[in-house]
Formats: sequence, structure tokens, C-alpha cells
Amino acid sequence: MPDLFQVVTVAEARARLGAHIVPLSRREVIPLHEALDRVLAEELRSPVDLPAFPRSTVDGFAVRAVDTYGASESLPAYLTLCGEVPMGRAPEFTVTSGEAALIHTGGMLPSGSDSVVMVEYTQRLDPTMIEVVRPVAIGENVIPVGEDVSRGDLLFPRGHRLRPQDLGGLAGVGIVRVPVVARPRVAILASGDEIVPADADVAPGQVRDINSYTIAALVRRAGGEPVLCGIAPDDPTILDRMARSALEGADLLVLSAGSSVSARDYTVRVIEALGAPGVLVHGVAIHPGKPTIIAVADERPVFGLPGNPVSAIIAFGLFVAPALRRLQGALEVDPPTVQAVLTLNIASKPGREDFVPVRLERRDGALRAEPVFGKSNLIYTLAHADGLVRVPLDLSGLYAGDTVEVVLF
Repeated sequence: MPDLFQVVTVAEARARLGAHIVPLSRREVIPLHEALDRVLAEELRSPVDLPAFPRSTVDGFAVRAVDTYGASESLPAYLTLCGEVPMGRAPEFTVTSGEAALIHTGGMLPSGSDSVVMVEYTQRLDPTMIEVVRPVAIGENVIPVGEDVSRGDLLFPRGHRLRPQDLGGLAGVGIVRVPVVARPRVAILASGDEIVPADADVAPGQVRDINSYTIAALVRRAGGEPVLCGIAPDDPTILDRMARSALEGADLLVLSAGSSVSARDYTVRVIEALGAPGVLVHGVAIHPGKPTIIAVADERPVFGLPGNPVSAIIAFGLFVAPALRRLQGALEVDPPTVQAVLTLNIASKPGREDFVPVRLERRDGALRAEPVFGKSNLIYTLAHADGLVRVPLDLSGLYAGDTVEVVLF
């Protein structure tokens, strides 16, 4: 076990853990409408061409492009109407030389036609004839067969996290059931004599259990299935028994509180005893969140997060969420970021990475990041923020006017 508080950098801590992450082999096939944010267990290829037939992108007239060449307002092309394309069905007629067919957006081009003239560039002369005042090229205003995707094309690779637009794309090619990695089961165990359930009346010196609910929500956002395992008192025997019980049947265990240096710090010893290789990191060069514990017990990641809610949330984002995504084999493990202009100075200490909550707003055409200062036990510091700004290890702070990267919640 590493010496207590032999702190390492974020990159080193993630590298140590990453070397032990074994992606889950469990998978399931689920309905498409339930697949949002799930991670694909295998690559998906298109079973069909999309579109399956040439479609008009405008309201107008399906024509042979050659019949419109040279057309202008002073010398229009005159075409005879041969029919109207029905929506939702294939037309039963053919467009021949000198003919045009009325067609609506999304309609199937009739045989013989190769382009569509927008209705704005035509004039009805009588029920059977139109004049065209602008020429079109072959394929103009037409989506050809397979322009979106062709049969056999790779739609999404294994490890891709499905977004709303991805579900629409799969529906478009007729894939309505998708193979995904099973959600990692995440056991969540709070600890501390002062912690009571969120629905309890609090006595002096007690605080409600914030972290279990916060962590459970973060687990769901990272694709996991949270399992709340209660609150353990500051008793090493009981904590050990509850931790072992929580880890049974789980893919990952998160313990909150008990990871700071104190006479009653049992968490690191309990975690070390859960299985090999044991504790990999106890102490990370970050603020807040320095006393974070990272371990692996028989191929299952185990984390001891600080009890202060802000510290716990930041540590979760840095270590637990990426681990959950790696368990699912996800290609992307880090959250999205945006660039913003800092509105106030942020002080820091070289040798650690500071993570400061910021509120985002757009002013004068630029995205601004306003720091939300507060102590790490104040949950509403984060509730009023939109993301985090990282102060690098080698800097003593950031200055108002700096362009910074904001990690979004």
C-alpha cells in the first residue's frame, strides 16, 4: 500500500488505475428507445441504403435536366405535365422528353427524371403545361440513393455512446434493437457517525447524507446503475463488514467520507483489505479532494471519496466517472469542455491542481466564466455553478481576462 498521503498528480493517479481496469463482458440487447447514452457492445453497420430511393428536397417539378438547358425568363422552356408524384408510394408513370411531374418535398423521383425544378422557377400556363425560367443540373434538388449512408457502411464503432441523433439515424435504417454493454453496478456506501439519512430530523452535530444521492446521480450520468448501501458508523469492524457486503455483486464500490487523516480514519485500511492489488493511491495533488483513495480489489475499482460534497463531486469527475466509462469500453471517457474568458482572478498554490466552480454567461459576444468561491463542504457552491476551471500544477493562479477551459457539469 502506498504511504499515506504520498500524493501523486491526477495524470499519475489515472494511469495507475487505468492499468487495472478490465472492461465488462456483460452485454444486453435493448429496444432503441431505451438506448440513450448507452455504450455499444459491437459496431453497427447499415443493413440498407438511406435513402432507399431518390428523393426531392424541394416542392417543384421532376424533369429531365436536359429539357431545361438554356431556359430563362425571356426564353422559358415549355414542359407538358405527365402526372403528380404520390407521397408514400412509388409513381407509376415515367417522365419522358419534354415532360414534367409535380413533386413534393420527400417525394420519390419518377423513372426518367433526374432533377427537380423548384416551384418558384416555374409558371403554370394551363392544367397541362408549365414554363421553366431557370435551368437545373442533373441531380439538382435531389438526394440520391445511399447519399446519407450506403448498405454496409459503418454507422458507429464499438464503444460509441449513443446520442439522440444517433438513435434517429438507427431508426432511419431500421435498427430498432441495439447491443450495448451492461450498466456497471456501483455500490455506494456512506460513513460517519455524524451522517444521518436525508429524510431524518437532524440533531445538533448531525448532517444529512448528501453524498449518497449526489454520487448516485453522477453514477447514472456516467452510465452506471447505483446501489445505495446505507451509512456505516465510525467502527472499523462494521465498516469492513458493510464494505464487503456492498462489494458483493458490484462492479465498482464508492465509499464517501473517512478518507482524511485523523485518528478515526479506518477507510484506507478497510479498502486495502478488500482484495488485491489494494490501494493504488492515497492522496492526489488537487484542491479540493486531496485525500481521495483509489484502489482495485480483485479487478473491481474501489474509491474512497472525501466527505465534503464539493470534494467528492470533483474527485468523482476526475476518477470514478472515467473508470465507469472504461468499464463500459467507451471511446470517450472525459466530459465536454468549452472555452470562456475568466472574469476574476483565481489564486492557487504551485504543486497542486485547483478546481474552481464557475458560472457561465454570455456577455458582449463572448462566453464568460465567473468563479463561484466557497468551501468544499458547501454543496450549493456547485449547485450554482455550470462547470469547473482547472488551475495547472505549475501556476500560482489565473488572471481575469485569461481564456480558460471549463469542464461542464
